[in-house]
Amino acid sequence: MDAAGLSPYVRTMSTRLYTHPIFLEHITPPGHPERPDRLRAIARVLDDSAFARLDRVEAPMGEESAILYAHPEAFVARVKGAIPETGIARIDADTSASPKSWEAALTAIGAATAAVDDVFEGRADNVFVAARPPGHHAEHDRAMGFCLFNNTAIAARHAQKKHGVERVAIVDFDVHHGNGTQDIFWSDPTVLYASTHQMPLYPGTGALAETGAGNIFNAPLSPDSGSDTFREAFSDRVLPAVEAFRPELVIVSAGFDAHHRDPLAEINLTEDDFDWATGKLLEQAGRSASNRLVSLLEGGYDLQGLAFSTAAHVKRLMEG
Repeated sequence: MDAAGLSPYVRTMSTRLYTHPIFLEHITPPGHPERPDRLRAIARVLDDSAFARLDRVEAPMGEESAILYAHPEAFVARVKGAIPETGIARIDADTSASPKSWEAALTAIGAATAAVDDVFEGRADNVFVAARPPGHHAEHDRAMGFCLFNNTAIAARHAQKKHGVERVAIVDFDVHHGNGTQDIFWSDPTVLYASTHQMPLYPGTGALAETGAGNIFNAPLSPDSGSDTFREAFSDRVLPAVEAFRPELVIVSAGFDAHHRDPLAEINLTEDDFDWATGKLLEQAGRSASNRLVSLLEGGYDLQGLAFSTAAHVKRLMEG
């Protein structure tokens, strides 16, 4: 057995982790759930010897031009202009920025695009990006829901523009619907978006009837749903859609706020559910995408639930 307790006869995946100290300097108001301690909790749990094989790389800063893959210039300028010199500035009721938020956002984008490059250029089978601010609520021209820019959408467009990818699947298991990702790809059949999420809940989107250009597959879950309901929705709606699409890259919007400990919602998942979902997505990536999978951190606001769920997710990425 190796240091992670795995048999040497079982093929393991090459998994890379991107993070950066700048993500801790995106400061939110006191008591805000999207806080730097989230990444500290993840860092602590991934320091365990079970993750000794994890390829840890400091996230690079992205190019401002990459934001334009998903957002218009005027919007980018508006967000940049809202970054304060001191203190905290409100972008909307839930979303704020501090003096280092622009650098943190660019670095989150740099990590997401570098992760895509890694899986296409053979440096890793899969990559987990532990960054903040998160991204899946950022619409084409609107920052909201703790999100400034849509890191997932930018990563998908980067794969298409740099690597010639024709089909990207984005699977989102955050407890909140990724309205921003849906908005950006609503009319684009080259990108599939599939989401499990609580409904009703913020931001109010994600109904079954929202199908875009036939590329949107929502699987809303009622409050107090648990493992069985989640796995049924994932198996019956999300996975068949991804299978039929045959993506060349799978991107995961990895929010862990559907955990039963999380304070912002009422879905009752456990770490085992995130392990299971990750394994199913890896199977799909193996079938159509040469194992290429990029996972980007979204929500998760109970520190213990977030840490244990992230550990289960990353361990499954490493084991395949």
